[in-house]
Amino acid sequence: MRVSARKPYNHRRHARRPLGLLRTPVASLTALWRYYRAFYTSSKSALWILATVEYALSYYSYKLIRTHVTHFKMCVLLFLTVEQKKRIAVIAGDGIGREVIPEAVNVIKASGAAVELTDFDWGAERYLGDGVTVPPDGFAMLGRDFDAILVGAFGDPRVPSNIHAKEILLGMRFKMDLYANVRPVRLLDASLCPLKGIEPKDLDFVVIRENTEGVYVDAGGVFKQGTPDEIAVQEDINSRKGVERIIRYAFEYCERHKKQDGSPRKRVLMCDKSNAMSYAGGLWQRVFKEVGREYPQIAAEHMYVDALCTQMVRDPRQFDVIVTNNMFGDIITDLAAGLQGGLGMAASGNIHPGKTSMFEPVHGSAPPIAGKDVANPLGAILTAAMMLGHVGLAREAEKIEGAVIEAVRQKKITQDIGGSLGTREAGEWVARRVSQSGPS
Repeated sequence: MRVSARKPYNHRRHARRPLGLLRTPVASLTALWRYYRAFYTSSKSALWILATVEYALSYYSYKLIRTHVTHFKMCVLLFLTVEQKKRIAVIAGDGIGREVIPEAVNVIKASGAAVELTDFDWGAERYLGDGVTVPPDGFAMLGRDFDAILVGAFGDPRVPSNIHAKEILLGMRFKMDLYANVRPVRLLDASLCPLKGIEPKDLDFVVIRENTEGVYVDAGGVFKQGTPDEIAVQEDINSRKGVERIIRYAFEYCERHKKQDGSPRKRVLMCDKSNAMSYAGGLWQRVFKEVGREYPQIAAEHMYVDALCTQMVRDPRQFDVIVTNNMFGDIITDLAAGLQGGLGMAASGNIHPGKTSMFEPVHGSAPPIAGKDVANPLGAILTAAMMLGHVGLAREAEKIEGAVIEAVRQKKITQDIGGSLGTREAGEWVARRVSQSGPS
C-alpha cells in the first residue's frame, strides 16, 4: 500500500499567513475565537476587522478553499450570533440622582439590553472624602472606553461652592465637546399637562440647545469688589463654528427624526434676543439664514425668546424643532418640562455625533427631597431609553418608553404627577412591566 506524505508548507506556492499555518478547522476556529475575545474586551472594531482579514488571507489559501467551506460557514455564524455589548458609564452623582439612577439601571437590565454597566463614584461624597472631583484622565477615559454615559444630578449643600458639580458636569460638556443638548418635549398623557385641551398628539417637539458656549463658559470678572463702585462682567461667547454646527445639527435632526406618530418634522425655529443682543444675535441670524437655505424642504422660522415663552404656554402645538443658545435653551426647556408633567418627566442628551455622549434627566439634585423616596424616577428612566436608542438599541428603548406610558396611564407613579408610589416602587413597577414585555 502506497502512503503519500503530506507536502510541507511552501512559501512560494501560498501567500504568507500572518496568523501562522492553521490546517484544521478546530485550530482555525480556536484562533478566530481568541481574536474575537481580544476584540470583545478592548471594544476596538479595527482589531476584529484585522483579525478577520488575516484569518481569511492565511486560512483560505489556494488548496484549502474547497475542503473548508463548511468551516467558513461556522465562522460566519459565530461572527453574526455573538453580539458586542455597549459599554455604559453610570454616574449617579448627588441628591435624588442617587435614588433615580439605580431605578433607571434596573429598568435597563430588565429590558435585556446588551450593555455592560460600570459605576463611578464621582460626586459630593467622593469630593468631601478625598478632595477629588474628576480623576486625572477621567474625561479622556470616558471618551475612550465607553459608548455612552448615564448621569444623575450634581449639587450638595455640604459643598456650598458646588465646585464638584461645575467640574464634573460642565467639565464633561466642555472637555468632551458635547455641543448639542437635545431635550425632547413629549406629553405621555393628557392628565400631565396643565393646559386645557392638550393631548399627547399636540405636544411633541424638541429643543436643541448649544451646550459649550454662551455665558456658561465662565468668562468675565469682577472689578472693585466689595465697594460701592463694584462692576461685574459676564461675557456671552458665540463662535461662528459653535453657532453653525448647532444650527446644522437642528436641521439634520428635523430631517432624520419623525414624531412619535410617525409624521415627519417640517420646521426649525431659531430663538434669540437679537433685537437687544445685536452682536451675538446678529451672528445667529446670519448663520441661521445661510444654513437654512441648504434645507429648502424645511421651513426656517424665527422668534424672540420672550415671545416664544408666551406662545409655548398659549399653544405649544405650533412647535417642531427649536434651536437656541445655551442660556435661553436652559430656561425654555424648564418651561417646556412644565407642559409635560414637570422636571421629573424630562429627559435629555448631551451629544457629539460619532463620539461618546452623555445623558441626564433634566431635574437637579433636589436636596430638600433627597433620601425621602419621593423623587420621580421616570425622567431618569426615559433618559435611559433615550440613551439606548442613541447607541443603537432601539427595540429596548421602545419597550421602556411603552412601560413608562403604561405606568402613567395606570397611575403607578409618584405623588408629584398624581400617583401614590415612592421612588423605588415606581421604578420597580416599570422594570416589571418591561421584563413582562418579553425579549427584544
